[in-house]
Formats: sequence, C-alpha cells, structure tokens
Amino acid sequence: MTTLARKMSRRLAQLRMKAMAFAAVALLVIVGLAIALLPAREPANAVTIPITPARAAALVEATTGLQANDLRAVGEQAKLINAALPFANGPNHAAAPFAIGGNDGLDQRRALLCLTQAVYYEAGFEPLEGRRAVAQVVLNRMRHPAFPKSVCGVVYQNNGRICQFTFVCDGSLYRAPAIGAWRQAEQIARAALAGYVETRVGEATHYHADYVAPRWAPMLAKVSQIGQHIFYRWPGAWGQPAAFTGRYIGEPRDPLSLRPPPPAINPADPLAVATAAGPVTDGTLLKHAPNDVGGLLDPSKGWTLNIPGPDEAGGAARSIASQQGKQAPVAPAATAASASSAGAPQVASR
Repeated sequence: MTTLARKMSRRLAQLRMKAMAFAAVALLVIVGLAIALLPAREPANAVTIPITPARAAALVEATTGLQANDLRAVGEQAKLINAALPFANGPNHAAAPFAIGGNDGLDQRRALLCLTQAVYYEAGFEPLEGRRAVAQVVLNRMRHPAFPKSVCGVVYQNNGRICQFTFVCDGSLYRAPAIGAWRQAEQIARAALAGYVETRVGEATHYHADYVAPRWAPMLAKVSQIGQHIFYRWPGAWGQPAAFTGRYIGEPRDPLSLRPPPPAINPADPLAVATAAGPVTDGTLLKHAPNDVGGLLDPSKGWTLNIPGPDEAGGAARSIASQQGKQAPVAPAATAASASSAGAPQVASR
C-alpha cells in the first residue's frame, strides 16, 4: 500500500469515527428530550380527570396571555423537542358537526369570510387535510367555554397585545391573497360551516408550526401532526366532547371592525391612505387602496407569500416591505375598533 493510500485510509477511518460520535450524541439528545417530556404525556385514564378552575385559568393564561409567546427553541432544535413529545394516549374523538344554517344571512357571510381568512393565512399552502384541520380548530374553539362564541370572535381574538392567529397581527390582511388558494380556502371554510368534520385533529383547540417549540405545548395533549402543524387539545376532561358545551351566538360584529391596525403606518406615504371600494356593511366588501384588494399580497407587484411563524411578532409585514423596497398599503386605523393604541399586538402560537 502506498503512503498516499495509507493516509487516505486513516482519514476515512477518522471520518467514520466522527460520524459515529455525532450520531451517538444526537441519539442521546433525543433520548434525553424524550425522558424529560415523558411526564407530560397524558395517561390513558386522564381523559376522565376533571380540570379544576384554577388549573383551567392557568392553562388559558399560558396559551393566550403574555406567556403565549414564550418559546423553548426554534428551528431544528424545536423540531427535535416537538418530535420527542409523545402523542396522547386514549381515544381521539371526532368533533360534532357544526352547521351554521341559513341560506345567505349576515351571520353566514361574516362567518364564511372569517373562517376563509383563517384557513388561507394560517395554512393556505398546507396539505388539504392541514387546511381543513385549521378550520376545525376554529370551530372547536368556538364551542369550548374558554373561547368566544362566534367564528369571527375566535379568529380575531386578542387582548390588545396578543393575537391568537398570526395573520391578524402581522399586516397580512392588508395585502391581496393569491386568488386560487383563496378560493380553495373558501371552499374548505364553506364545507366546515355546512357540517364537514376533519377527524384527524379530534377536539383540538391549539396548534403551532413544527419549527417552534412553545412552552405551553407539554401542558396540552398532543393529538396529531399534519404538514408543518402540530395539533393539541386541552388535557383531561376539558378536552373531551362533553366539555364542548358552548352555544354559537351568531356574528354580531363586522369583521373589519375587529381588525387591529397594521404594524406600521407612515402618514407621508400616499399608499397609507386607503379608499373605500364601496359600503362596508358586513365585512364581505373590504376597504382597500386602489392597487390592492385587502388581503395578504398582490402578486403583480412582485410580492412573495410569507406567512410568519409564531416567533415573528408584530413587524413581519413591515420587514417584508422594507426588504422589497415598498411600504405595504394600509387601511385607516380608525376602522379597527379593538386595537390597542400602545402599538401593534404581538403574535401568539395558536
């Protein structure tokens, strides 16, 4: 064997040893995470355990309050943590069908708009089941005592600082949607409001992207993963069918009145003053600038779709606009009755 061949052989042996060492370390990390998260796994009999009012309040605070944005990790480390969290034991009951009823009533039009927005902006390019799952989560929340009792109330829920759904806070609603994906989202929303049930997520009321690991995740029962989204239900009896006793109250508010203001407003920018395309009476006709139609993006202007993750709070739309050399057109802040004047709301994991 020549000297060069011997050197190459030694080098290959060293590389093999390093690869084996790396694999062993990775395995130890995964096993350690699994052991650390094992106590969080819901026992098989946990579905019968009632949730005390104090614990229920703590769960709501952890998932909707200021703590909702707390992340254990992002990126690849988050994916390892999420993979190590086991799925809940016990049955995964399908939700009961929900049918809004009526032919072309105001409630139906408002609910359809809000649910279409949630499906499109939260999961517009996820697999079909993933988009249906997001619609199911909205309807599951609407019927659970911890959440508002209207579709639009669930979608636009915020406490002035934390929005439950990313797109409500990040300015997405002020850019135009991709029309094909929007129409598909509308079909999914219409079917959900007519009684379609996505059984894979059961009674799930929460989800997050797999590239973030929120601190609240081990507190809930992990039930499914579809595409990039991981779905959870409340633990114990609070996540079982008997707990979903909420009654739908209709859609008392125009969806436009529920919008927070855009993340950034530049009064000197002529695009910052939106004009009305017609009377806004029920949210089905939205105000918009002359070169926009009121949603996420306008493909003809060179914008690319960006649905920020839960860790990208508040200024995502402004950041995208600055990168592309344009300011996103916005609607008047006066139309957002529920927004906080202290600044743009933050974004929570769902």
